[in-house]
Amino acid sequence: MATFPRFFRALFATALAFVCPEISHAQEAPRFVTAIRGTNQEIKLQVAVDSGKQFRIETSESLPIWQALATIKSTGTNAFTDYGAAYAGARFYRAAELTTVAPLTGDHLTTSDGDVVIHPVNHASFVLQWNDVWIYNDPVGGASPYTAWPRASLILVSHSHSDHFDTATLTALRSTNTILIAPAPVYVSLPAALKSQTISLANGMTTNVGGIRIEAIPAYNSNHPKGTGNGYVLTLGNRRIFMTGDTGNIPEMRALSDIDVAFVCINIPFTMSIAEAVTAVRAFKPRVVYPYHFRNQDNSLSNLETFRQQVGFDLPIEVRARKWY
Repeated sequence: MATFPRFFRALFATALAFVCPEISHAQEAPRFVTAIRGTNQEIKLQVAVDSGKQFRIETSESLPIWQALATIKSTGTNAFTDYGAAYAGARFYRAAELTTVAPLTGDHLTTSDGDVVIHPVNHASFVLQWNDVWIYNDPVGGASPYTAWPRASLILVSHSHSDHFDTATLTALRSTNTILIAPAPVYVSLPAALKSQTISLANGMTTNVGGIRIEAIPAYNSNHPKGTGNGYVLTLGNRRIFMTGDTGNIPEMRALSDIDVAFVCINIPFTMSIAEAVTAVRAFKPRVVYPYHFRNQDNSLSNLETFRQQVGFDLPIEVRARKWY
């Protein structure tokens, strides 16, 4: 592994603050401790920030244009891997403390109408924040994992298995304005209060909620009969985000196009093996892939580095390994 050239290290050492009303310009700025290029050209950063404070890392390929990369709550010395550096001709970084607490931490995805913030919760559950819209995907586990955030604007339920669907959690997270999206087997099992707020989508159907286009993509394999579950493609601004639900390596997924971010299930024996997920991803070529749902039946975790290596580096597909368990 090699470190950056000297001029990169100098830029890291200054920990440049950027002009934004929520950013602190105090003397004690975040400090880049190390910046190491990995064997597959990813950049592994360590950033020192007082524990408990929030900070944001930004990146640029063409100064002075910067984009938010991630908002992080500090644990002291913080490790962050920028897998997208492997596909960039140049990469500059800066970081600064937030003086106004961000409502959600996680990776940023720039859209034509504000950033999407992506926050893994556990297994198949994650949160997306887009401006004032809060999207909860397959939330389970009761209210406690979600107490730091507002009630949901939109809840997506892929199918009826208990690691994706829990009525008590849905009840805890809804408000009177929440819209749920679910396949028919979930819809028919909902209590009346939730059913009245739910749009039932069959495979292939599309709806629009608050300016968000939602496409129901088939999700099936030998453990999940065809027609009982959905994956979803959301269009947020000019970005298309796909979550597989529980599926096999199916032709409907391989035929997808123009996917900016994909959440791809990898576990055995219930969804896809690493090899099956690799084949699918290389077929529909999402720009960014989050492997999720990667705890196997025996409680082992699928090897995400093996997945990343097998996806390869000949196509512009960035595989991001983040903390789900």
